[in-house]
Amino acid sequence: MNQNEEDKIEVEPIADEDARLSDPANKINKLKSELERSEKERKEYLDGWQRAKADFINYKKDEAKRFEEFAQFANAAVIQDLLPVLDSLELALANMPKENEKGIILIRGQLEDILRKQGLEEIAVKPGDAFRPDEHESLGEEESGQPAGAVSQVLQKGYRLRGRVLRPARVKLSKNQ
Repeated sequence: MNQNEEDKIEVEPIADEDARLSDPANKINKLKSELERSEKERKEYLDGWQRAKADFINYKKDEAKRFEEFAQFANAAVIQDLLPVLDSLELALANMPKENEKGIILIRGQLEDILRKQGLEEIAVKPGDAFRPDEHESLGEEESGQPAGAVSQVLQKGYRLRGRVLRPARVKLSKNQ
């Protein structure tokens, strides 16, 4: 291009935002407003992150508690399946001559020890005890020397697994004579 051609090109000025902010006070005000906006945005992000972190910590605690509870009661079905075996050993002992019961007593003791280690405990109930519907299941009434509504006979032992009733004690209740 020659000199004449260069003179003919028109140059359009581009508006420069900083040009109108050439005043230092205007620049300071603009920077302060940007800083305030950035601080507000940072606070929102920080608050959101802290809430998410707290939610995650609570989730981990809840999951650990749920897993622990699952682990404690995962074997409940197997233990419940073994209770009839324990009942059968009790029945065998009740109907066996005294001289033959030593082996059955040892087997029952071993089974009870294993189940006790897993958290199983017997629900203590005897004739004359008050009926507790949360731990007892009534299978009828009979006349007896016990007060009305009290347990008159224990038909089947009940068990708890780690504090929860696994099988209620099956009982008969006393009724008025």
